Amino acid sequence: MRLKIFRFRHEGVIRHGVLKEENLFPVTGSIFEDFAVEDAPIPVGEVKLLAPVEPSKIVAVGRNYKDHAAELGNPLPTEPLLFLKPPTAVIGPQDTILYPKMSSRVDFEGELAVVIKKKAFMLEAGAPVDDYVLGYTCLNDVTARDLQEKDKQFTRAKSFDTFAAVGPCIVTGLDPSALEIKTFLNGKLRQSSNTRHLIFPVPTLIWFISNIMTLLPGDVISTGTPAGVGPMQPGDRVDVQIEGIGTLSNQVLKIS
Repeated sequence: MRLKIFRFRHEGVIRHGVLKEENLFPVTGSIFEDFAVEDAPIPVGEVKLLAPVEPSKIVAVGRNYKDHAAELGNPLPTEPLLFLKPPTAVIGPQDTILYPKMSSRVDFEGELAVVIKKKAFMLEAGAPVDDYVLGYTCLNDVTARDLQEKDKQFTRAKSFDTFAAVGPCIVTGLDPSALEIKTFLNGKLRQSSNTRHLIFPVPTLIWFISNIMTLLPGDVISTGTPAGVGPMQPGDRVDVQIEGIGTLSNQVLKIS
């Protein structure tokens, strides 16, 4: 079933809810298990939308589109290239991306992200993965590109607070194999591709990662970014738009 699940704050209480037209219908129970949808609607305009999930970890994939590897001058990987982003990097829709003092180039990277539904450990290649997936969302894998090049690895460049914008919702029942993905900087199109061009598709990533680390409910796999990444400046707005999900929008602010 196709549902759009939002996480929000309303009258001081944080809840999940299912979107129907312009209203959110709160959820009773865990979104990772069987849950009920209440009858009393809350208008979207009365809530503060939050990151739709609170992961214990974000497992991100590098160079998973051929054109992005080419634009960075990197060879194509023979197996998924993984790195981690900490949960402290997570922000939600309309939240602010903070431009760190120690970086002089901060890039946007629009990506399709997978939200894990139940514990996945050492899955066999070829095993069905649908039962392990709650749904899909947008993610901006914000990157301090100058620090990535300086450090020759990803941890510092990818891990600043606010460097994992996630949202606006989790969409269930979505086929991730051929979704249009676009990123806009101040309304101008910068990235445009389709998930059919992923080198390692979603099932392969889940099989591979689950044989390295246990995936827990709420964990996020960010599947990689297509070509067109580029720098952001304080005052810029970035919109990551994925077919069937919606648009994740964030502003950039310099840390004073």
